Amino acid sequence: MSWEAARRVAAGSAKPLGAVPVPLAEALGCRLAGPLRALVPVPGADVSAMDGYAVAGDGPWRLAGRVLAGGAAHPGPLAAGEAVEIATGAPVPEGTGAVVPYERAMAGAESVDGAAEPGRHIRRRGEDIPEGAVVLEAGAVVTPVALGLAAALGHDDLLVRPRPGVLVLITGDEVVHKGRPGAGRVRDAIGPFLPGLVECAGGRVADTVHLPDGPSALHAALSATTATPGGARDGVDVVVVCGASSKGPADHLRGVLAALGADVLVDGVAVRPGHPQALARLPHGPLVAGLPGNPFAALGAALTLLVPALRRLAGTPVTRETGTLGGGVRPHPRDTRLVPVRRTAGGAAPVGHDRPGSLWGAALADALAVVPPGWDGERVELIELP
Repeated sequence: MSWEAARRVAAGSAKPLGAVPVPLAEALGCRLAGPLRALVPVPGADVSAMDGYAVAGDGPWRLAGRVLAGGAAHPGPLAAGEAVEIATGAPVPEGTGAVVPYERAMAGAESVDGAAEPGRHIRRRGEDIPEGAVVLEAGAVVTPVALGLAAALGHDDLLVRPRPGVLVLITGDEVVHKGRPGAGRVRDAIGPFLPGLVECAGGRVADTVHLPDGPSALHAALSATTATPGGARDGVDVVVVCGASSKGPADHLRGVLAALGADVLVDGVAVRPGHPQALARLPHGPLVAGLPGNPFAALGAALTLLVPALRRLAGTPVTRETGTLGGGVRPHPRDTRLVPVRRTAGGAAPVGHDRPGSLWGAALADALAVVPPGWDGERVELIELP
């Protein structure tokens, strides 16, 4: 399958997850499923914007009490010639004409004087945010600041599209996960980059499991993600299988998918690196994205199949960037090439070091240039790297 067709199939294989209400503490990183409205005005009453004295009429004023933020309100309206000492954020008494800050007041034991500007240093009810106002539209990402805003507006829960859950299965007897690999072993370089890639696409890694080579362990792990008719269980929407996706003696993914009755949507893609990739759907279960075991090939495959599916599930908007490409890149006669580049004022410049087994070039790059078969110098798509 062509690279463009595979990416379209991946995006079309999923639909946005249904909206759910979640507590504020669980909403970070999700997208709002509806507009965020102010349940209360901000401020919630006419309040003082300064520490000082709330006054009525002309001075000097007789001190008639004290009002603190969070404390009891003044028992009645201020009469002309009266004042109360007041803290920032405390409700001003009815009849207040202005607040005189401490630094502009001359206070005694029973009276205070100073220059009062009518209406000065009073924040009126709803002045910052009126009650019922839409402050964020549907689709907005719930950032840390958005959580604070929602809390200030009276929300305990938010209606969001949940981040799709991803189970990562890393296969291979030769793969080690810490320390320096010995002879005949390789350090896992795919597992560490997947959580960040998944998060940038709007998802979350629910768990990472290391599996030995062989069909039985992979069969058991994929079987555990299926459920009774109605969908996947345990919050897993996509399973990523790292390795086992080619056609060698240790590559069992396709056989296991067939044994489970999976619907194979993509079986190999005309792209370099990353052509032995796959996408399938388990019966009553999640999508399965099969990535090659070589790290840069796995990155290319993840950007081809995994990221479009996750963006669709999460409702993440898709943007497309194009640019000119220099540096004497040679196209492949049949396959799309994914070339690590850095954006410059003169266009995208290849950084080299782009062999399938190494992430060096991708680590130097800020994008991958999509070079179609037979490319002859036209503008190319640039896929931003997180």
